Amino acid sequence: MIQQNGLNLSRRIRRTPYTSNVENHGVTGFSVVNHTLLPKSFQNTVEEDYLHLQENVQIWDVGCQRQVEIKGKDATKLIELITPRSVENMNIGKCLYVPLTDTNGGIINDPILTKIAEEHYYLSVADSDVLLWARGLSIGYKLNVRIREPDVWPLAVQGPKANLVLSKIFGDKINSLKKFNFDWFPIEGTKQIIARTGYSRNGGFEIYLSRPELGDSLWKKIWKAGESHNIRPGCPNIIDRVEAGLLSYGNEMTVENTPLECNMEKFIDIEKEHDYIGKKALLRQKKYGVRRRIKGVIFGGPKIPTITRPLQLFDTGKGKIIGQLTSGAYSPRFKKNIGVGMIDIGYWEEDKEIEVKVDETKVCQGLIKNLPLVG
Repeated sequence: MIQQNGLNLSRRIRRTPYTSNVENHGVTGFSVVNHTLLPKSFQNTVEEDYLHLQENVQIWDVGCQRQVEIKGKDATKLIELITPRSVENMNIGKCLYVPLTDTNGGIINDPILTKIAEEHYYLSVADSDVLLWARGLSIGYKLNVRIREPDVWPLAVQGPKANLVLSKIFGDKINSLKKFNFDWFPIEGTKQIIARTGYSRNGGFEIYLSRPELGDSLWKKIWKAGESHNIRPGCPNIIDRVEAGLLSYGNEMTVENTPLECNMEKFIDIEKEHDYIGKKALLRQKKYGVRRRIKGVIFGGPKIPTITRPLQLFDTGKGKIIGQLTSGAYSPRFKKNIGVGMIDIGYWEEDKEIEVKVDETKVCQGLIKNLPLVG
């Protein structure tokens, strides 16, 4: 084992086909998602990275977005079983955000579903073991499917100039891609999936590279094409994410939370014809209503560091805990601190005054906000 960037690395923590390039470009910290390295910081501050992302282009190593491939005669049947979102009319080449639920309606994961072909799908998963969940269900329901983790390594190009960079490599065809759609593009004699998706408000693309040996040359090709557009290495930015109301599995939501509590109504079809795991629980919650919901908060005080422990929220002047912030940072756009978290019923009104306990001695005044904070 070797010591590097605060992590004791071993074979249990996987490098990606892009890790060497990330290291060469000055990565200063990693996290671990799906047993895989995720770059989390570079030499610029989070605020500098945020401001750059709003106007330029960045290349992100998101190889930690592991794929769960579901293929076979009963593939669609399994997909319908694990999510309250209907995929009955999903076309090949389409990508959908699909919360996965357990018997209580709790969120197992919130992946992007990609339809590769008839009865052939990828789930691009957040940090939980969907592979084992899907395999267990396929055995229990005796489904005719093959489920595996393919050797696919996503690489993201994000920011308003992402299309300018990739069109230099792939031509104008890249500009015809609609949001949440994909197509096949040539990379060094192979055909690879590029989707118009990504974990930022500014838009961009994700390349699903199935030939990891091409990772180094692909990175370098994108970097060269982006030099005239001020390209930088980057990673999912906490300020951008919170402003956009993009949720993080394991932070804002876990299996203890339902899609209704997490503002996912437009991404689910609770009453869809197909049966699915958690249907009874979600129908019951829809009937009686939710008691908590994810909301945004804008609050004053000194600039807060990235939230690593939830910040308690209080009813102003009453000392009653009404929720907590699970993600947040200082926003240059608002010139205030911002955050997202689960808030109790009765405190969802826009601009309702609350208090945020930022540390053991300091409480700051804040306002409840609807998400996204920025459209």
